[in-house]
Amino acid sequence: MSVITDWTPEKAKAFGNENLAFQHRLHERPMFDDEGLARLLDQYPRDQLGVFTMGEDPKAWTTWRRGAASGLSGDQLLDAAKSGRIWLNLRHTNDHVPEYAALGDEIFAEKEAHVPGLRTFKRDLGMLISSANAQVFYHLDVPLVSLWQLRGQKRVWVYPVADPYVGELDLEKIVLRETAEQFAFDPEWDRGAAVYDLTPGKMVTWKQNAPHRIENGPMLNVSLSIEYMTPAALMRANVIYANGVLRRRLGARPRIQSGFGPAALGKLAVARGAKALNLQTPHVRHLPVTFGLDARQPGVLVEHA
Repeated sequence: MSVITDWTPEKAKAFGNENLAFQHRLHERPMFDDEGLARLLDQYPRDQLGVFTMGEDPKAWTTWRRGAASGLSGDQLLDAAKSGRIWLNLRHTNDHVPEYAALGDEIFAEKEAHVPGLRTFKRDLGMLISSANAQVFYHLDVPLVSLWQLRGQKRVWVYPVADPYVGELDLEKIVLRETAEQFAFDPEWDRGAAVYDLTPGKMVTWKQNAPHRIENGPMLNVSLSIEYMTPAALMRANVIYANGVLRRRLGARPRIQSGFGPAALGKLAVARGAKALNLQTPHVRHLPVTFGLDARQPGVLVEHA
């Protein structure tokens, strides 16, 4: 039985190149009920768990804060998500929990069966368990992304990969890891966004590097976030990386090339050489842990001194 229920030849042809919405059946599986989620949270390595909270203003991305959840069981973590304002991010769940590794294999096998010539790698199947009205601020990802809604409802704004939403300099800074993936947002940009209201059984995927932001509805939200690369997506990332190196080292004004033409292949060589020689030093932003979750009242944040 297919995971996605509304494949069409048109969607298959556009997959990975356009913003697309799909219907799926994953939300019907018992692995995503309360018992299944608590079991997942107990199985997932606690030192890999992302625990975050945030402010309410969609422009205030610097209010995104990291926390800790040591000593809490899976049931308590799920209670915290139900009663607080937190965002639990379980990156690479497929690398840590066999049940999710099998799910990832199933999803990608179906995608590759329906999309002619599709080859995927660097697969990251992550689970998102988040509170009512929580949000993710305006940001973009280097890989390709698909977001599958399993429980609750959320609204997703997806913006064009163009000025003023994101410029080539911004892309270079993110690919070179000079800055975080989150950056300044102007609410006026919502006028140019594609808006998707996700409920259980809906999935959306968007163009590579498309900026986006997310707001939950007034209930617990559970979603599956899948990041991956294809040969074309990896080539694009390397072209952007090379452009950043050429701009910084030679004062050039390079542009992004699509496909696998001579210019793009030349930039692939530049990117590989720059990485081998460590010409660019990433400035990775490590958020400090500023709060913890109270085991007695899981939804309550305990501020760290």
